Amino acid sequence: MSCVASKVADKGKGEPVKLIIAAIKPFKLEEVREALTSIGVRGMMVTEIKGFGAQSGHTEIYRGAEYAVNFVPKVKLEIVVADALADEVVDTILKAAKTDKIGDGKIFILDVNQAVRVRTGEAGDDAL
Repeated sequence: MSCVASKVADKGKGEPVKLIIAAIKPFKLEEVREALTSIGVRGMMVTEIKGFGAQSGHTEIYRGAEYAVNFVPKVKLEIVVADALADEVVDTILKAAKTDKIGDGKIFILDVNQAVRVRTGEAGDDAL
């Protein structure tokens, strides 16, 4: 075990955490961020992405010519939260990101084996 890994092990694993990955429509980002902040989410990572799901893209007309848009712009949120907060985070994203139209997005919930704060070495939910 490396020196750093042993220091993390000495501090304990802390409480379990979940990784929530959400792909949403870009114009919903600020509304979702505000809703998550209001329930106590302290941070998230945001990435601009392109993808397709059930809608498989769409067609648009540009200068009179029709062309296919195979990948639709989305925003990916990655949020790590204490296990106890995960259901509330998912419900909040569902409510804030929903437009009732095709392409509203997807949410994935994964177990996180370990989270470590680089500066202090705190682990688990203490690292959040």
